Amino acid sequence: MSLAIQKHLGPTGFYEKRGEDAVLLVHGLTGTPAEMRAVAKRLSREGFSVMCPQLAGHCGSVGALKRSNWHDWYQSVEEAFEALKRTHPRVYVTGLSMGALMALILAEEKGARVAGLGLLSTTFFYDGWNIPQQRRKWLLPLVLYSPLRYFISWKENTPYGIKCERTRAMVHAVLTNRDAQTSEKVGIFRTPAVTVHESIRLIRAARKALPGVHAPTLIVHSTEDDMASVKNAHYVARRISSSKVETFLVDDTYHVLTLDKRKYDIAHKLAEFFRGCTAKQTLSAELIRCQPDHG
Repeated sequence: MSLAIQKHLGPTGFYEKRGEDAVLLVHGLTGTPAEMRAVAKRLSREGFSVMCPQLAGHCGSVGALKRSNWHDWYQSVEEAFEALKRTHPRVYVTGLSMGALMALILAEEKGARVAGLGLLSTTFFYDGWNIPQQRRKWLLPLVLYSPLRYFISWKENTPYGIKCERTRAMVHAVLTNRDAQTSEKVGIFRTPAVTVHESIRLIRAARKALPGVHAPTLIVHSTEDDMASVKNAHYVARRISSSKVETFLVDDTYHVLTLDKRKYDIAHKLAEFFRGCTAKQTLSAELIRCQPDHG
């Protein structure tokens, strides 16, 4: 492993070198690289090198999370991307939830250097079936846009964005039997209002970035998402500027697609999509190389 990559993994991040093409995985808000492991293993098996850095402020205390902002989280992603680009000719980026928003911002800023995107459970609107309407319409604005945001946190309860009962039970067991590694294993399940406020700022930045994103994009969303309805997937598809956009809607899973029942189907779809992008880019480069020089 190169020192540049190792430097940007963080204590809980991971990197596995396999093929020439790499996939940068971005975990979700209050999440952990561990939630991306299953998808990473399948992508590696399909021939891709994989990297998932720990986002700044994550996998530790709630206090550390509160002290970080979305620019800090994004910086973790950008630095990891640049480290990967030093050793891999093509880097694809896949983000979960808020991680998908950071992937969009990265694609807008880096242009053609991002080979393609996989957007999982993209969250522009907290409008899933498990988000109470009263909280969404009245409580959130009251807290987020007043000093209350520095004092209030929301505890996430079952189903934790997971439909698979076995996986949900494992998460619940870790949370019940808390130890020093709880936040590393399953993330932080108490979200400070100030962190939610930062996520709103991230949403605004991603919304501005969308029209400037031209990378080939695969949008993956659950029809049963408990936190962000499928409206989010349609929102991205309508506003992104990429000439190649595919939407893959899945059922029998909730918000955390990378831990739920369809995780391997989704990983295979990502690999298939990225391989198609590589083939097209390779063919285009070959055609350009073979054109006669009339100079």
